[in-house]
Amino acid sequence: MQSTAMPTAEQHGFRAHSDGPVVPVQTRSERFRSTEVADFAPVTGREHEWKYSPVATFADLISGDLDGSRLEVSSTDAAGVALSWIARDDARIGRAGIPEERASANAWSSFDEALLVEVSGEEAKTVTVTRSDLGTSPRAAHTVIEAAPFSRGLVVLRGIGDGRLTENVEIVVGEGANLEVVSLQEWSDESVHLASHFARIGRDARLKHIVVSLGGKVVRVNPSTHLAEQGSDVEALGLYFSDAGQHLEQQVFVHHDAPHTRSRVTYKGALQGEGARSVWIGDVLIGNAATGTDSYEQNRNLVLTDGTRADSVPNLEIETGDIEGAGHASATGRFDDEQLFYLQARGIPEEEARRLVVRGFLIEVVQQIGDAELEERLIRALEAELQGS
Repeated sequence: MQSTAMPTAEQHGFRAHSDGPVVPVQTRSERFRSTEVADFAPVTGREHEWKYSPVATFADLISGDLDGSRLEVSSTDAAGVALSWIARDDARIGRAGIPEERASANAWSSFDEALLVEVSGEEAKTVTVTRSDLGTSPRAAHTVIEAAPFSRGLVVLRGIGDGRLTENVEIVVGEGANLEVVSLQEWSDESVHLASHFARIGRDARLKHIVVSLGGKVVRVNPSTHLAEQGSDVEALGLYFSDAGQHLEQQVFVHHDAPHTRSRVTYKGALQGEGARSVWIGDVLIGNAATGTDSYEQNRNLVLTDGTRADSVPNLEIETGDIEGAGHASATGRFDDEQLFYLQARGIPEEEARRLVVRGFLIEVVQQIGDAELEERLIRALEAELQGS
């Protein structure tokens, strides 16, 4: 296992400089990383990676003992997709990235075996891996999704029923491969799910990564993508619907680390009910070797009722001036009154008009999945959420 031991100050998110005092870490590339939970300082809730999160509700997943035994999983069959379990010391573990925070490191330190999903073959294929009814005890998991060079496929990682889970998901996309990964959270109302996704994209390869969070009391899915080789490409999409008392969080990181790489980040969410909360943090780092980078990130939130809160924080770091373009945008607002007026003027009742506006706002992400059956099921799920509003 890989570990990067650091001074105590760095474990708290600070860095010592030779010509001055210890100061907070300012750039994403300087963050402390380790696979060992003991290397991280205790979480107070004031750290940059935790300050928006209700850490008291999942302290057991951050610091407590975890059940790292195999999860009960089921999967659909697809030619060109193989599932197996691999040991902790397998060389295929740790290639995509390692933890930057304590909950992720706790999961890494605790899992017994990793679930390996291997995608091969140039024909299109879809496989759904479901984790269901994991119980209420704190658990750890590790999944590795590997797309062979020039392969093509869609992997859906779904969570349903009860669960109290912290996990790491590694995604390795080989040269020229085209992989789509959908992380679908449909947990029960009291479930808690913390996940760190690490992706490494090879030369001229493409990853479409989609996070859909609908169920669960607290869901925190943080995808990090390393555009490691020339011509690599990522499209990172997210969809979430936060109800009363529900906390849905996404911290997205894209690291452009090679020439002529491309990224597009689009996350959209709706909030309704007292105490509904969403958090989106988008970090893009364009390294000094990433000439010709083309990058854009955006987050849009639609507030349906009073008593909600949406935090949206886009960040952009550029270390080279030789890029095609980079930008970011963030917006949070209520219904567009002109759209409502237009629909009502054509005889559509107000409540139905509101549902149509929200459906149109969110469905943009659903329609980019590319699997008709899954898209239809998610549209039905969104309709059920909207009926509740």
